[in-house]
Amino acid sequence: MAKSRRGVQFQHRTNGDANGRRPDTSEDTSDPGSPSRLSADGKAESEQPEISEYEKKKQTFITRTIWTLIMIGGFFIAMFSGHIYIIGVVTALQIISFKEVIGIAQVPSRARNLPFTRSLNWYFLGTTMYFLYGESVIYYFKHIVLVDRVLLPFATHHRFISFMLYVIGFVFFVGSLQKGHYRFQFTQFAWTHMALYLIVVQAHFIMNNIFEGMIWFFLPASLVITNDIFAYICGITFGRTQLIKLSPKKTVEGFVGAWILTIVFGFAMTNVLMRSKYFICPVNDLGANIFTGLSCTPNPVFIPQAYTLPSFLFALYPSTFQIAPMQFHILVFATFASLIAPFGGFFASGLKRTFKVKDFGESIPGHGGITDRMDCQFIMGFFAFMYYQSFIAVYRQSVGGVIEMAIQGLTVEEQVEVVKGLAKYLVNQGQVGGKVLECLGGELQLRR
Repeated sequence: MAKSRRGVQFQHRTNGDANGRRPDTSEDTSDPGSPSRLSADGKAESEQPEISEYEKKKQTFITRTIWTLIMIGGFFIAMFSGHIYIIGVVTALQIISFKEVIGIAQVPSRARNLPFTRSLNWYFLGTTMYFLYGESVIYYFKHIVLVDRVLLPFATHHRFISFMLYVIGFVFFVGSLQKGHYRFQFTQFAWTHMALYLIVVQAHFIMNNIFEGMIWFFLPASLVITNDIFAYICGITFGRTQLIKLSPKKTVEGFVGAWILTIVFGFAMTNVLMRSKYFICPVNDLGANIFTGLSCTPNPVFIPQAYTLPSFLFALYPSTFQIAPMQFHILVFATFASLIAPFGGFFASGLKRTFKVKDFGESIPGHGGITDRMDCQFIMGFFAFMYYQSFIAVYRQSVGGVIEMAIQGLTVEEQVEVVKGLAKYLVNQGQVGGKVLECLGGELQLRR
C-alpha cells in the first residue's frame, strides 16, 4: 500500500474564484457588535476586544476590596460572638495554611502513589494539634479537667500520650520507605516538620493569647494589618528606594512611614480597647461574648499611673502626667509589627520564588491563599505571647494550680485533710454554715 508523502498538499476541487477560494455562502451569525476580519488564508475571524491592563487592575482591585471587606466583617463577627468562635477561626486558618504550604512542594508523578505519603502529613498535623491544644486546655482549665473522672487520665498523661502518637507516626514513616524514593520521602518528612513549626506551633501561641485576653490577640493582628495598609499607601505616595529584592515593590519610604503611622494607630486603638473588660480580661467563661462581657481584676498595665518628668526639660509645662503603662508597651508592639513582622512576608516571598509560584493557593479571590495573608501574623502572634509572658503577665496562684498540686503532690488522706481544713476556714470566716462542716466530716468518714 502506497504511503502518502509528508509536506505534499493536494489541491481540492472547488467552485470558487480564480484564486481557488470558495465563496462564503453561510449566513453571518456573528453578533452585530463583534467586528470580523480576514485572516491570512482569507477566512473570516471574530475579533475579540482585548481587556486593557487598566481594566484588569480595576477588576482585581474590586475583587480584592470586596473580599477584604468580607474577611474583616467575618473576623469582627467571630470576635464579638465569643472566644470559642475566634478560636475556631484560628484553627481553620492554621489547617488551611498547613495544607497550602505542604501543597506547594513539587511532588514527582512517580512518587504520588507512595503509601502514607499524604496521610502521614495529616497524621503529624493531628498529633501536633492534639499535643498543643491539650497543653493549652490543661493549663487554662485545670479546675475543670482535673476534677473530671474521664478527662483526668488524659490530662495527667497528656504528654506521654502525645509522644506515643508521634512515635507511631515515626514508625509508620520508616516502615513506608521504599527503595528509589528515599530522597523524596525524607524531603517530605522534613518539609512537613518545617510547616508544623512555622505554622501550627506559632498558631498555638496565638491561641494562648486569646485565652490571656482578647486584646493580646486583636491588637497584634490589627497592627500587622494596618501596617501593611500604611506601607502600601506611603509606598505609592512617595516611595522611591527599594527595600529588599525579595519584594521589589517594597520601599524604604513606605517601610518607615508605615512604622510611624502604626505607632499612632496603636496608641489610639489601645486607648479604646482598655475601656472594655471583654478585651482585657482572661477567659474564664467560653460562653461569654461582647454583650455578656467578662469580669476580672484588671492587669495593672491597664491602670493609669502618674509619671513625673524632669523639671528642667518641661519648665513651662506640668511635669506630672497620667498614662497607662500599656501605652509604653504598645511602642514595642507597633515597632515589631512594622520592622520585624514584615520579614515573615519576605520569607514567604522567598519560599514562593523557590517553588516558582505566585501565591500559596486560591482560597481567597483577589488575595491568593490564606498563607499569603497570614505570613506576618504567625510571627507577630508568637512575639506577642513571649512579650506578654515576660513583661506584662501577673503570676498568681489559680484554683486550677492549687487543685493540680493537691492531686499530683498529695496522697488521698492528705487531700481529705486539705478539704477539711478549707471547710473549717470557711466556717470560721462566716462564708458557709456550720452544718456544711458536719455533713462534710460525716461523709468523709463514711467513705473511708
